[in-house]
Amino acid sequence: MSDLIDLVPQLGHPRVLVVGDVMLDRYVWGNAERISQEAPVILLRADRREERLGGASSVATMLQALGARTSLVGVVGRDSDGLQVGRILADLGIDAEGVATDLDRPTTVKERYIGRAQARHPQQMIRVDYENREAVSRKVEQELLTTVKAKLPETDIVLVSDYDKGVCTPGLMAGVIAAAQARGVRVIADPIRGGDYAKYAGCSAMTPNRLEAGLATGRTINTLDDALRSAADLRDRLGLEAGIVTLDKDGIALAHRDGRTVVFPTRPRQVYDITGAGDMVMATLGLVLAAGVDYDPAIRLANVAGGLEVEKIGVATVTREEILTDLLHAPFRGAERVPGANKVLPLPQLLADLDRRRQAGQRVAFTNGCFDVLHAGHVQYLHEARGQADCLVVGLNSDAGVRQLKGPTRPLNPVEARGLVLAGLQDVDYVTIFADLTPLALIRAIRPDILVKGADYRKDEVVGAALVEAHGGRVHLAELRGGFSTTTLIDRMKAA
Repeated sequence: MSDLIDLVPQLGHPRVLVVGDVMLDRYVWGNAERISQEAPVILLRADRREERLGGASSVATMLQALGARTSLVGVVGRDSDGLQVGRILADLGIDAEGVATDLDRPTTVKERYIGRAQARHPQQMIRVDYENREAVSRKVEQELLTTVKAKLPETDIVLVSDYDKGVCTPGLMAGVIAAAQARGVRVIADPIRGGDYAKYAGCSAMTPNRLEAGLATGRTINTLDDALRSAADLRDRLGLEAGIVTLDKDGIALAHRDGRTVVFPTRPRQVYDITGAGDMVMATLGLVLAAGVDYDPAIRLANVAGGLEVEKIGVATVTREEILTDLLHAPFRGAERVPGANKVLPLPQLLADLDRRRQAGQRVAFTNGCFDVLHAGHVQYLHEARGQADCLVVGLNSDAGVRQLKGPTRPLNPVEARGLVLAGLQDVDYVTIFADLTPLALIRAIRPDILVKGADYRKDEVVGAALVEAHGGRVHLAELRGGFSTTTLIDRMKAA
């Protein structure tokens, strides 16, 4: 994962144009308390109502949260729901100049009712749709195409989010694809469910899911080979740069024009709601490709973002910080079978654990380092650090951070392995990984009672010392044991 960790901060803020079906997602939350006396149905006592953007506007929302500069082209009705869509877009800072108002159709709304059992465990009970699925008029189609052409000079990539609500007509798609090709701008389409994909011909790539790709190619996709064949069929039939098929828990299949055929696996997740997972994959893939990155890392990062999305209820956004945290704490292969591996925690979970310890009157010590090749000097140092408090948190530099500090040949061990080795030590209670060059932000969040560093530092040289002492903590300079050095040890191994 280290290459993806390095990639995330380098994505910049590409300009993404989203074209497709604008929707409003409405959620009604409540407790499912009993069976109604009027009929054998669950009675939902509603206590909260929430509105988010869906469809193409959901993709735009996700892109904005990921740091893109996003523009949206689509249609709403002249109604209160259309006005609400406009307000949300404005609040999010999404360019909505291309969202046209169609007097002949309502704003598409999906209304979901979410029930909690015993005031917890929320689950979707029913969805009610308000929509007109007929194709937009020729006049509206031309209005949308004119807007797309006007925005293409300031666009890095075009994403088509087609929910079959009448906006992505064959005429609009032909115009968008031709105009984008003329300017050398990629078009990535998330297609409808159906057998005829001719209107997407000429796109750079498509991202149908397993069922959609099967219907489009006349194939039941049961195996990974089936998925790769379907991706290749779509690529060849439609003249795509890349055929991409999303396979939920099995990952994403890629068949590229240059001959690459590969399935990128995803790791198991606690799935709460698959709603919006395809949109998140589309948004992340578009963001990374727009930043000039190749398909392989773009798909791998989209896998991570899609996995984070299904861990949330409803259509939700994911930030770069969440992706980076997930990458930093990705489980090392086989780590789940190693005692102590559950000590490696992302910061939010770590802070929650530390709060519970402090409520029990315990003190927290903190130290940090690269811990690339662990030796006896490290073990003695960590034992002394643990002796200063009731628990010890070790901040571990990411692989990119180690390279900045130690040079391009380090680390020898990836961050997952370094974290697992540290977690196996009795004196280490928690390990958390940080990507910054210094641990200052981590120290500010943890607020340790004791900050530990080696005696080769003066107290005024220790990062975070003033911060810790300002809230009543102290700095401890641990004794250095002679004869132990990671650099020396590496040199000796090279010589041997």
